[in-house]
Amino acid sequence: MESMAFGRSMMNQKVLMSDLIPDWMSAEMTGTTIMAVEFDGGVVVGADSRTTTGAYVANRVTDKLTRVTDRIYCCRSGSAADTQAIADIVAYHLSIHQMEIGEEPSVKTAASLFREMCYNYRDQLSAGIIVAGWDRTNGGQVYSIPLGGMCTRQKVSIGGSGSTYIYGYVDANFEPDMNAEKCLDFVKNAVSLAILRDGSSGGVVRLATITEAGVERQTILHDNLPKFPYQIMDEQSAPYSS
Repeated sequence: MESMAFGRSMMNQKVLMSDLIPDWMSAEMTGTTIMAVEFDGGVVVGADSRTTTGAYVANRVTDKLTRVTDRIYCCRSGSAADTQAIADIVAYHLSIHQMEIGEEPSVKTAASLFREMCYNYRDQLSAGIIVAGWDRTNGGQVYSIPLGGMCTRQKVSIGGSGSTYIYGYVDANFEPDMNAEKCLDFVKNAVSLAILRDGSSGGVVRLATITEAGVERQTILHDNLPKFPYQIMDEQSAPYSS
């Protein structure tokens, strides 16, 4: 298939180029926090915005919520170059597929393409992907594709370096029948907690609600992130003096 050959060609060129880059020019990593939650009628996705190069912050306002189709987005973690390349290739395949079938592709089809790319090039790529979106067959869906290329559908999925800090929060606060507004608050609070704890997560919180009506995006600036009780206590307490 011509489109698949195009994808393999792009990946092979990237692998060859990576062999020419010296070790001190370390790859940009979206060492990160990404999250997606299903609700009745759609999904909510969220992510921080910090991209690091080694110990340095290369970009503090990265957009890790990447459009694949009008109603399907992916959340990217791992190597910024790898995940951007995969997202571009999958978006290309889906645009061809949409012309062939005469309607928007399903979320499951998009997730299967991501899984195929991540699995086939698992030894060359560093990519953890969450695919989320809405289609008229199955409504809102979230698929998790971690390193290695496994693909599973989940009601709620988290990923990236910051996810290790919020498993307890997610387990304690997730409710299976939340509406869109509750899901937005849930994702906003979870990503904010990860930013607070994880040195590789930071910047702003980007959110998107995907439904039959389309995509509604919002950005929560750092000064407007939720404040948690112990933060308020720390701010109100006087500095220590001997």
